[in-house]
Amino acid sequence: MYTTHTMFDSPLGELVLVAEDATLSGVYYPGHWTRPDPATFGERSDRRFEQVEEQLAEYFAGERTSFELATSATGDAFQRRVWELIDRIPYGQTTTYGQIASELGNPTLARKVGNAVGHNPLSVIVPCHRVVGKDGKLTGYAGGLQRKRFLLDLEGALTKSEAPTPSLF
Repeated sequence: MYTTHTMFDSPLGELVLVAEDATLSGVYYPGHWTRPDPATFGERSDRRFEQVEEQLAEYFAGERTSFELATSATGDAFQRRVWELIDRIPYGQTTTYGQIASELGNPTLARKVGNAVGHNPLSVIVPCHRVVGKDGKLTGYAGGLQRKRFLLDLEGALTKSEAPTPSLF
């Protein structure tokens, strides 16, 4: 397996994009809570990321609502199942940790779901920002709540009272 990375300038700050062979395996923000050791990102190479960069640019411009990329996320079986479910949340909509837990068959797993959501290595691509607290409030996000608000606002998923105040990332 050959791991490479590049940097992508986004409205949310410079994202680190990581690929294993030709498959996207990580998208990390500056200050990302669960960002792996940069030594695992491999050498820098801009050649493998053109399609990812193009689709991210379209998304941030409001021209793309889903991603068509080869991805691979490393996690345990429970995490991968949660990531599969959050990948199905439609653009511009949200769900709760409890709803995902219920879909998994056990509503008491909401905290465990939250932990799995927080360890999603494919931020933005696998839309963990679309998962909110049971009362609709924005709760933890590995990239920070300002970024979560920005993404939900971009998608039109926030009411005016929840809309983010302008900020710099």
